[in-house]
Amino acid sequence: MEPRNLTPVEIKAFIPARDYALSKQFYADMGFTLASDGGGVAYFHRGHAAFLLQDGCAEGAGRLLTMHLLVEDVDAWWTQLSEADLPRRYGVKMSAVHQQPWRMRDFVLEDPSGVTWRIAQNTD
Repeated sequence: MEPRNLTPVEIKAFIPARDYALSKQFYADMGFTLASDGGGVAYFHRGHAAFLLQDGCAEGAGRLLTMHLLVEDVDAWWTQLSEADLPRRYGVKMSAVHQQPWRMRDFVLEDPSGVTWRIAQNTD
């Protein structure tokens, strides 16, 4: 039997969008680069972090998904997103930065479809 190459290359989540155009703008304003868009799927990335935004969202589906973005400087991310005024501009929620018992500092940001993003930094 031939050896099989089962080495993963990457893993990305499909994030649902109730309003595709609004969500694409939200993620661009969040600092992600739109690399491709076609067939109802947009590919976003920033550094080594990437995801696929899909046009369509079953009722309540966004609220069932949580994304975890590990960053080097959580305070810089919080400041950047606050200065971009994402909560007011998109009618979404964003928490303050908190120390978590699992040795991370993080904050929570909700996207326009209700997807929760936990943006976190490791602590010692």
